[in-house]
Amino acid sequence: MNSVEPDLVCGLAKTGNSSVVNFSDDTGCVHSIAAHIIPVSVIIVTKNEEENLPRCLRALGGFGQVIVVDSSSADQTADIAKKMGAECESFVWNGAYPKKRGWCLTHLNIKYDWVFFVDADEVVTPRLKYEIAAFVKAPDPDDIAGLFIDGRYVWGGRKLGFGACNSKVSLFHKDRMGFPVVDDLHIDGMGEIEGHYQPVLNPVFKEGQSARYKLAKLPGFVWHFIDDQKRWSRRHFSYASWEVQMNKDDLWPQDPSALRQMLKKIFRSAPFRGLIVFLHSYIYKLGFLDGLAGFDFAHKRGSYYRLIGVLAKDLNKRPE
Repeated sequence: MNSVEPDLVCGLAKTGNSSVVNFSDDTGCVHSIAAHIIPVSVIIVTKNEEENLPRCLRALGGFGQVIVVDSSSADQTADIAKKMGAECESFVWNGAYPKKRGWCLTHLNIKYDWVFFVDADEVVTPRLKYEIAAFVKAPDPDDIAGLFIDGRYVWGGRKLGFGACNSKVSLFHKDRMGFPVVDDLHIDGMGEIEGHYQPVLNPVFKEGQSARYKLAKLPGFVWHFIDDQKRWSRRHFSYASWEVQMNKDDLWPQDPSALRQMLKKIFRSAPFRGLIVFLHSYIYKLGFLDGLAGFDFAHKRGSYYRLIGVLAKDLNKRPE
């Protein structure tokens, strides 16, 4: 599991009005399964992602619609999107809500009911693609609002088979879920993009209707590539500043999962969060089995929460 090579870009090859899904099972055997085009709209929000975008797009063959929403990139991001067959739309933030992902849901010509938000540094695995195809083609899952999907990390070129994953509701029904309006416009760190919180059940439902919807989880995952660790560190310094103020002002929206909401509330008030995160990834999640890369990844995750602690102390010392 050390190399990051061609199996990530095999995917759906069109054959007339249908496609073939190729994926490897746990033994390494490759399976091919016939499938029609997947009736899902994939949305990728970008800014200066020319290095990551080609790899991301190559893995999305077979989805019925792929839209790249670009924020005036100074590089070739938009040109790459067009050349590789994706729809490309421009976004200019006006400094208010909706932010970028919420804007996509209300302003884009989204072809399908199910929307899949994929980051430019992520790669959809063939197995996940097959699971999504099976889910949306099943009898109408009318009690499901959204699906949690894990992101497993590729850290310094190595696929991490263990350690912490990032789980988020990235596939959901466009009429059943949306992104909340959060009172964070006065906080630096996130800018045009929604912060580290989940989409929520759409409040426009008639009273009592939203109660029948639930969340589910697919066993497949995306690979989340961290090729430039300096860029990752810069981004997370900004994220940490934003998160400190979110914690201080208690601005977090309700997580769609009651269990996750409870655990997050406990964790945000816990001491030694950096150590907790390191031990969770490196020991509890068996990150040590990934060798030095597993240690470095767990250490960086712990450092992020230690930074939040330092910034929180500094913020509390400031006069009101």
